[in-house]
Amino acid sequence: MTSTPTRSASTPTAPGTTSHPPPRRRRRFTARDRHDFWVFLALVLPNAALIVAFAYRPVVENIRYSLLNWTLGSPSATFVGLGNYVTFLTSPSSAEIVWTTLVFTVVTVGGSMVLGLLIALALNRRVPGTGVARAAVFSPYVLSGVGVGLVWLFVFDPSIGVLGAVVRAFGGTAPDFFNDPSMSLAMICIVYVWKNMGYAAVIYLAGLQSIPKDLLEAAALDGASSTRTFFRVTLPLLSPVTFFLVVTSALNSLQAFDLIRIMTPLGQGTTTLIYEAYLQAFGSSNRAGYSAAVSTVLFVVLVVFTLVQLRWMERRVHYA
Repeated sequence: MTSTPTRSASTPTAPGTTSHPPPRRRRRFTARDRHDFWVFLALVLPNAALIVAFAYRPVVENIRYSLLNWTLGSPSATFVGLGNYVTFLTSPSSAEIVWTTLVFTVVTVGGSMVLGLLIALALNRRVPGTGVARAAVFSPYVLSGVGVGLVWLFVFDPSIGVLGAVVRAFGGTAPDFFNDPSMSLAMICIVYVWKNMGYAAVIYLAGLQSIPKDLLEAAALDGASSTRTFFRVTLPLLSPVTFFLVVTSALNSLQAFDLIRIMTPLGQGTTTLIYEAYLQAFGSSNRAGYSAAVSTVLFVVLVVFTLVQLRWMERRVHYA
């Protein structure tokens, strides 16, 4: 009696026929899986509810308000559709506001990163007092923006300020930082860079300390100078840190408010998009709907700016 041979997995199928893989058995949920699932929901749902309530819901409500002609405290509002956006895009002052926002962002991000990198290079040494110096450099970043602005007001004040006294001691005239729009913007940029360069320095310092010493020693053995080693070895290996700082610093600069509000409350020459939204809602204009439109424009700028950086800059990041 002969047995019928069975077809193995490697046996070719007959022409004109197709082979199908055996159906995969569905994994059954065990009691442990159900327990882990409920623990996951218990941990995630409260945080998700808070994010939805205090992050996503305000964004949606702001977009809704931007379609209305409404003032704060008014019980009624008029639907105007895209009228607030058309008003902003056609306003003669909008181009100046966008330009001020761009200049402020580029100067503060570039200045804080360049100075932060130089400070990090100076602090990346084994010398006495390095820990105290690192803490002193980083401390302005954690200080309140209101307190920093009030202190620097006494530095730039043309009458009683320290800077004015130094200029007058050399026979000059103290510049009026508060009434000259170009000087006001320069003043805000200087203070903002001073406050935030410690953040960039600490991040760059962590990046410098993570660079393998073997690569630096190999460059030195090959006869590379310190300058050539920095630009050909150190700086490319710091590209992930630079990419991170560009994204976070730019987002922070685009949303900078406290220093502008304290040092230049009227916004002469320092009116950025976020400060324009504040002035329109809480200033003399009292146009909450228009302010919401400006805030929505800023939100779109932040999203587009972030996506462009993630898509364009990340390709040029060298991960060791």
